Amino acid sequence: MRLPARASAAALSAATALALATACGMLPDDAPDATAPYARLTGPEVVNKALAATRAAKSVRMTVEAASPEGPVEAFVATDIRGKCTVTLSMGAAGTMELVRTGGTVRTRSDAAMLRSASTAPAENLAGRWVSPTAADRHAKLAERYCDRETFLGRLAPKTGTARKGPTAAPGSGTPALTVTGASRDGKWTADIATEGRPFLLKLRLPRGGTRGGTGGGTAPVTVEFSEFDKPFTASRPKP
Repeated sequence: MRLPARASAAALSAATALALATACGMLPDDAPDATAPYARLTGPEVVNKALAATRAAKSVRMTVEAASPEGPVEAFVATDIRGKCTVTLSMGAAGTMELVRTGGTVRTRSDAAMLRSASTAPAENLAGRWVSPTAADRHAKLAERYCDRETFLGRLAPKTGTARKGPTAAPGSGTPALTVTGASRDGKWTADIATEGRPFLLKLRLPRGGTRGGTGGGTAPVTVEFSEFDKPFTASRPKP
């Protein structure tokens, strides 16, 4: 069956437009079929949606990787919007600390290596015991700062104006995500944003200066993976 001339012309026009888009470098950032479901949004708009959704989540898990003069920093965090939080913080040879915050009370438990690196004496007597951290405990300050997702989201927010949409892929979590990149005075940043369900931020890579103050903050790149949104977790107050 022959198509009407008007239909044939429309089809030819659409094909020509797609070819021109490809030739002019409009893919993948500007072509509607390359960034669905965010085709009608700009890069900054996509990141702002992701920030809003991630901030609004009742709870979230975060895996943080950074660096410090004491070695690689790795933290496993569970936190909710009411302030409840658990953190397991490892700092290479400097040791490991656990932190629980619930009902406004903070308790920490450190191994001997962590206590020695913090110049806490006598380390042997406190190792493995739950204690109330002192104001001078820099490791506890870092761990508690990781309880606040805004530590990382707040650093991304001022950079959204440079956001540019990239390809869609499935990161380590297996959830399809749109990669958005941008640049700042500190360097290049990258964010993976879910393309299925709510537009949660799944992975964030911030350049040098990615977090503020303290060990591992403001001196090296930091990577944060977000997962298990709105899933409850247990944080019982330990007895000292």
